[in-house]
Amino acid sequence: MNNRYTRIAVKIGSNVLTRKDGTLDITRMSALVDQIAELHHRGIGVIVISSGAVASGRSELRENKKLDTVSARQLYSAVGQAKLINRYYELFREHGIACGQVLTTKENFSTRRHYLNQKHCMEVMLANGVIPIVNENDTVSVTELMFTDNDELSGLIATMMDMQALVILSNIDGVYDGNPNDEASKVITDIELQNDVSEYIQDGKSTFGRGGMATKYRIARKVASEGIAVIIANGKRDDILVDVVNPQRKVPYTMFHPATQITSGVKKWIAHSEGFAKGELHVNQGAVNALLSARGASLLPVGVTNVVGDFEKDDIVKVVAPGGEMIAVGKVGCDSETARKVIGESGARPLVHSDYLYID
Repeated sequence: MNNRYTRIAVKIGSNVLTRKDGTLDITRMSALVDQIAELHHRGIGVIVISSGAVASGRSELRENKKLDTVSARQLYSAVGQAKLINRYYELFREHGIACGQVLTTKENFSTRRHYLNQKHCMEVMLANGVIPIVNENDTVSVTELMFTDNDELSGLIATMMDMQALVILSNIDGVYDGNPNDEASKVITDIELQNDVSEYIQDGKSTFGRGGMATKYRIARKVASEGIAVIIANGKRDDILVDVVNPQRKVPYTMFHPATQITSGVKKWIAHSEGFAKGELHVNQGAVNALLSARGASLLPVGVTNVVGDFEKDDIVKVVAPGGEMIAVGKVGCDSETARKVIGESGARPLVHSDYLYID
């Protein structure tokens, strides 16, 4: 059978792996492992970004009403992650496949060095036939240190690892042109980057996860803009992963078609680094026009009107338009003190070179 892809990231959401009572759905987990194993044996490199640690811990421990939300999450994930990875280990071993645990936090993506260390770790795993099982380390990730949810993490992993596709498994068939609960609504099967269907996105969070379709849609568009196909599909459908790598579509799902231009590795990192910005460069309308043009302009001091925050050379900064909207994020070429000295100067070096600037 022909495969559409040779390297994919698969995000398995909480609503796929969790039963109605909030405990782990072992049957569904086993079925997904069977499919991943089939893809692996076909020669497809697969990275799994898996939720389910909290659900796994909840099924192991009695409910403690005295715990606040953060404490409960830390407790359940600490107990549940061990149980979850052990379950994956046993299930993959039945197929003669080794898997390995990769726990990460948002801070691990904040510097280029940490970013590349993670990338190297997973490249070594894939090269040696080991399937990485990635999850956020909820025992140490709290409040502002947390990802929006594993959708955000999966987007980072897919771009970092240069995957050809990111498959986001949820409990519905994809993006609908109306309320998914309305029988008249249909799945939007194909979304091109020039097509904005955000008007159809239902604003709300999943039952057990922290994100919802709005998060998935935003991340899917960003990842697709970086040249990676994104598929949102129903993880509770039998053989869904086998179906989505088949060039002949057999089941409904939404595909975000990738941009054709090549995005450099460093720009992929910068594109997902907005949350790590140490400062802001406010610019005039002339700079906005230049940056948004197709020429790939650098940000020059002559177009900067204000420097906000304290940052060092090579830190991530936001580029903010006159109306207060962030239009870009980039790796700055000097510290904040130097940047303030050259505001408005013409002929000076770029504050952010086009090679290190991602237009939002």
